[in-house]
Amino acid sequence: MIVIGIILSFVALAYLCWLLFALAVYALPFFVGVSVGLTAYDSNSGPVAAIVIGVIAGSTVLLLGQIAFAGLRSPVMPAALALIFAVPAAVAGYHAVAGLTYLFIPAGAWRDVIAILGAIVVATTACARMAVSSPPEIGQGLVAEVTSPDLPASRTSEASTRRL
Repeated sequence: MIVIGIILSFVALAYLCWLLFALAVYALPFFVGVSVGLTAYDSNSGPVAAIVIGVIAGSTVLLLGQIAFAGLRSPVMPAALALIFAVPAAVAGYHAVAGLTYLFIPAGAWRDVIAILGAIVVATTACARMAVSSPPEIGQGLVAEVTSPDLPASRTSEASTRRL
């Protein structure tokens, strides 16, 4: 029984780590949604309206961030936008890893070092996921160049190039 408990503990820990990395990019929209929702609730809008307003605000921040990240041409602006999304993810990653290290590491200095390393890893993951989650522009990338003979659009493009 003890062995099964240890194995399940490691499985649960691995799942929590996966969940932390998968949800890292949503730290800023979640923070904005909760803040706007609590502000709406404090202004006597009611709990259901506050939840709806918070969900709309968080979704809007995520959507605008992805659109801005995909549409910006300068290499500095997407990096700044990724940093804006990575800072709340780093804070959440620091606290999550610090909470997990309290279970396993007795020394306080090592807990902080590992928590800082965890924050860096989570922030890097949030930046990478932000870059991956933005849709590619039309006409760029390998997928946009590939045409299939089974698709009607590719037949019309082939027919128009044959006429020229």
